[in-house]
Amino acid sequence: MNDAATPATDPSTPVVMPVTAGSGTAFRGARLRRAWLIAGVALVLAVLGVGLAWRADQRVRNVEQELVRRQQESAGQASEARLFAKQAQDSARDAAAKVALLEARVAEGALQRSQLEELMTSLSRSRDENLLVDIEAAIRVAGQQTAITGSAEPLVAALKQSEERLARYNQARLEGVRRAIARDLDRVRAASVADISTLTIKLDEAIRMVDELALPGSALTRSEASRTPASASLASRGSVSAGAASSPLPRWGMSVQETATQVLARAWDEVRSLVRVTRIDHPDAVLLAPEQAFFVKENLKLRLLNARLALLSRQFDTAQSDLQVAQASLDRYFDRTSRRTALAVELIRQVAGQAKQGGVPRPDETLAAVTAAAAGR
Repeated sequence: MNDAATPATDPSTPVVMPVTAGSGTAFRGARLRRAWLIAGVALVLAVLGVGLAWRADQRVRNVEQELVRRQQESAGQASEARLFAKQAQDSARDAAAKVALLEARVAEGALQRSQLEELMTSLSRSRDENLLVDIEAAIRVAGQQTAITGSAEPLVAALKQSEERLARYNQARLEGVRRAIARDLDRVRAASVADISTLTIKLDEAIRMVDELALPGSALTRSEASRTPASASLASRGSVSAGAASSPLPRWGMSVQETATQVLARAWDEVRSLVRVTRIDHPDAVLLAPEQAFFVKENLKLRLLNARLALLSRQFDTAQSDLQVAQASLDRYFDRTSRRTALAVELIRQVAGQAKQGGVPRPDETLAAVTAAAAGR
């Protein structure tokens, strides 16, 4: 058959060849070739299968080894994780304990801070009140001391000290109290108060001079009266001496004249001392016996002592009464021409003129301002 004439056949279409004697051998050879081809293909496929299987086995082994390695690593990591977890639990437990302790301390600190804030608030709120209470107490105590002693110095000192404290404090809400203190201080300073200490000193001096006072007709009065003629005689002698010095007489004549003048002056003094004329307004003073003069002086001392005690106890009416009786006793029984008597009368007159009731004004305005400031108005 011609190959060109043979039609193209589909490889997948089975070829049906007519069975002949010659074609049998060819058919067997073809079958043999197909068998060898199939066997070769099968061998190749088997080799490929074995290679693929070996390769797959290698890959499986590698995967198993990798799995084992990763499993070992996972186990190590798991043990480390368990260790870390245990450490973390311990750390968390310690941290929880520390946090609880810190929370307790924070709570305690917060409580202490709140208490401290309350204390500071109460202190800042009560500082003004404490200052006002101190000022009020000081002024009241000073008022009592002034009432007891009769001197305005304790009240003046307390008001000045309170004003200085308020000036240092410099609080606007206490400015009204400061102005009230300034007004009360001016009123207290302007008030006239008897100086008891000075008056008692004058009375003590008058009491001391009572024993030295002269009664009319006493020896002391006579000695004082005799001083005037003696001084007059001395003056006359001096004038005579001066005249003699200016005269043209000789020295022996001057001495004789001076001696004669002295003798005459002494004789005249003796004569004048024998007779003395005195005006007595109260005859009772002359009729006093010497022992009665002692009691008159003691009675005068008692009157002056009573006046002194009355001044110390602030009983000015009683003191004025005793001083008037003492003045009347001095005018009636003692010699007014004597210098000591005049001095004693002047002392008693000064005490009587200054021993007057002059009350110290009360600091009511300051106390009212302190009360209003303490009440928050």
